[in-house]
Amino acid sequence: MQVIERKDNPLLDRVEIRFVWDHPNSSTPKLEEMVSAATKIEPGANSELVFVKDVSTRYGMPRTTGLALIYASEEAASIEPSYIVGRHNKFRGEDGASDEPAKPEESQSTDEQEEGGDE
Repeated sequence: MQVIERKDNPLLDRVEIRFVWDHPNSSTPKLEEMVSAATKIEPGANSELVFVKDVSTRYGMPRTTGLALIYASEEAASIEPSYIVGRHNKFRGEDGASDEPAKPEESQSTDEQEEGGDE
């Protein structure tokens, strides 16, 4: 992982790192690998407070670009949207599915009854 730009953002209490990751002869790095690499780049970073966003791999090229947001505290990281936190919690072993609304089972059974009832 190569750092293209490193920006301190004191207003949001985070460090923003734009990166490029060349990966010839291998697949696109997983989110977990990108978070781990960003944590190693920034001294004193807590991997629980690192969020990788805007990841893009150009078709046919072994090069991935992205943005790593490294927060200084849990309070500062609370501005991240719940779907981003949930995506990162999946590989951290935490339950990220609680933010998603549950599908009602009643509507499914009602639809099944209506389909077969008139014939």
